[in-house]
Amino acid sequence: MTSPDRIPDTPLFDRPRANAGYALNKMAMGLSNPEGRAAFLADEDSYLDRFALTPDQRAAVKGRDWAEMVRLGGNLFYILKISAVDPTPIREIGAAQAGMTLQEFLDTRLGKVTNG
Repeated sequence: MTSPDRIPDTPLFDRPRANAGYALNKMAMGLSNPEGRAAFLADEDSYLDRFALTPDQRAAVKGRDWAEMVRLGGNLFYILKISAVDPTPIREIGAAQAGMTLQEFLDTRLGKVTNG
């Protein structure tokens, strides 16, 4: 099957992808409130069981595979709520989205080599 995405390696967040990612985005939105965050941190599997995630979506969340979550219909706005609970710095998500190591990402974005 060919990808409907118009830019190579860049998932298009269109209606079909949004529909496919509804449960994933709803789960992530639940992390906006303290009760959701506490439940996620206490028992991630039980929290994920509350939502109709596909096996692939569940695996992406458990593996913190940011690019895969987006490919599976996750909206970055909602996915960032997952990263805030971990916490995972947004620059690490950017590197994952770009298919780069964190250092490569920082070097290309900052235009210089950083010292850690």
